[in-house]
Amino acid sequence: MRLGTPIHDAATLGRLIRQTRKQQSLTLETLAGLCGLSIRFLSELENGRETCSLVRVLLVLDALGIELTAEPPEIDAP
Repeated sequence: MRLGTPIHDAATLGRLIRQTRKQQSLTLETLAGLCGLSIRFLSELENGRETCSLVRVLLVLDALGIELTAEPPEIDAP
């Protein structure tokens, strides 16, 4: 069973992306080519820029094989 990383802010997501990219021995240039985005965008994303486009973020996650999931809060039944 794989454990996920709780993502509460852009900085945490950026660290996860950088760590995964480096584990896969990918340079920013190579990853940019894989997902059709600029090196500048990837650098800003990895550094936690909060205004990055969700569509572009999803392209990066897909290129790295990172699955994004969301869990709704548990609500106590009456």
